Amino acid sequence: MVTIMSKRYPPEVREKAVRLALERLDEYGSAYAAARVIGPLVDVHHETLRLWIKKALAAGSRPGDSVAPGLSSAERDELARLRKENRELKQTNEILKLASSFFARELDPRHR
Repeated sequence: MVTIMSKRYPPEVREKAVRLALERLDEYGSAYAAARVIGPLVDVHHETLRLWIKKALAAGSRPGDSVAPGLSSAERDELARLRKENRELKQTNEILKLASSFFARELDPRHR
């Protein structure tokens, strides 16, 4: 018999992981694909993250991508490129924040 150990994640980890996944959901096409890629980056099991994403989507937490009307195709391309770059920078920043809080807890002598 296989024993499954439950791992409790702090609420801020859950919120950040779900936000990252929702921001990139259009790129991956499904909650499963997004969770498989983003889960390991934030140290959350992919299946756990997939369930969190499904719950967030059911609650209507999907950020919409709206393109402003009246833009030329060059402006739309640049806007899309800048939005993608912005998402990637935010994702990198969130991962670094998670890692720094993790290591801060590990180095705190009160938690040993």
